[in-house]
Amino acid sequence: MDRKKKVLFSEKEIKAKNAELGKKISEDYKGKKILIVSLLKGSFIFTADLVREINVPTQIEFMTTSSYGHGEESSGNVDIVNDLGVDVEGRDVLIVDDIMDSGLTMKVIIDHLKKSNPSSIKSCVFLDKPDRRVADIAPDYVGYSIPDLFIVGYGLNYGDYYRNIPYIFSFED
Repeated sequence: MDRKKKVLFSEKEIKAKNAELGKKISEDYKGKKILIVSLLKGSFIFTADLVREINVPTQIEFMTTSSYGHGEESSGNVDIVNDLGVDVEGRDVLIVDDIMDSGLTMKVIIDHLKKSNPSSIKSCVFLDKPDRRVADIAPDYVGYSIPDLFIVGYGLNYGDYYRNIPYIFSFED
């Protein structure tokens, strides 16, 4: 694909934002142990960078969800492809995802995990698209709020590609 790219967030900006988020999360969870639930596939790079900035005891687990397929918009159906293999009862859970747009994935995951009686559940997303929100939900921690445009890189894919790009960009038409 030879479309022209417009960089929205550079590697340097991403690193600084992760440091800021990690500091805030560490302050908020001081004296606690966090169970990070990373939503695959998109959040794996963000989660890896974020947890290195958190200085409280942190366990990391993964869930695989699907709502996009290969398109540019959520299908509206959220599937839990792979569930957690650990008990969340009595735990302080922080769900980490790359982006929140419709909010449907996060709502489904929060509702699913609440059934197991965690002590607390919060959410952290690197990017938030509030203009696309369908579910009545807002993330607790946000890297950047962005307008409604299709973005790629830093874990975000187009088809099966571009997750490895270390910055975030959009395609210019």
